[in-house]
Amino acid sequence: MTTKRDEEEKNLAMLLRALKLPSFAALYEETAVAASKQGWSFPRYLRHLTESELAARETNRVERMLKASGLPRVKTLETLDLERLPLKVRRQVPALSEGGFVDRAENVLVFGLPGRGKTHLVCAIGRELVARGRAVLFVPTFKLVQRLLVAKRELALEAELRKLDRFDAVILDDIGYVQQDREEMEVLFTFLGERYERRSVLITSNLVFSQWDRIFKDPMTTAAAIDRLVHHATILEMTSKKSVRAEEAEMKNGNGDCAE
Repeated sequence: MTTKRDEEEKNLAMLLRALKLPSFAALYEETAVAASKQGWSFPRYLRHLTESELAARETNRVERMLKASGLPRVKTLETLDLERLPLKVRRQVPALSEGGFVDRAENVLVFGLPGRGKTHLVCAIGRELVARGRAVLFVPTFKLVQRLLVAKRELALEAELRKLDRFDAVILDDIGYVQQDREEMEVLFTFLGERYERRSVLITSNLVFSQWDRIFKDPMTTAAAIDRLVHHATILEMTSKKSVRAEEAEMKNGNGDCAE
């Protein structure tokens, strides 16, 4: 038999769901038991439920932002071997992870030979930024260029740039591997120009600035792109002598020899 109390609790649960308070609905009964045992006042009981609701919402928001970011889940600060980083880079990681450079619309440019951990570093910083409430997008440079080209051909480049502008920071991975024709170079230059002094970019490159004419072709465009990027930027040089992948392969082969 359904009692009046059961009916009231059912109605309360429905009201909480209607108000989009799922944590309230899930926790109010067990929290009431704990509050009764510990002699909480009603304001304290209500505050506890409110804090639980807000915490759950923040967790869900960060999860949504991580999913939208495209950041690889395995490339985190916890899995980053800080000891492999050059000392100067290692010292800058905590401040970059705090995200002040994003608030100032500054850039982070990471240079180094293939396999030196550039991508892992910027992804780890990106995840820390998301955890602090900043919207981040991780994308290989060639994919972004193709995305912008499609938008341009559909006469929707401005709309696409506005979509990208929603991200506080865009991570462009492997800009040095993009060997563009003029149309591709132009959309990339347009994207960088649109974000200048307004939004941050984090860029990894295996090419030093003196080789960026391979990317932008035209010397004046190359100089203009570099000028905009470095005007407000932190430049990190990954100078490790060995590739991370090469070291991992050597360790794996070494372990195999021991096993035999």
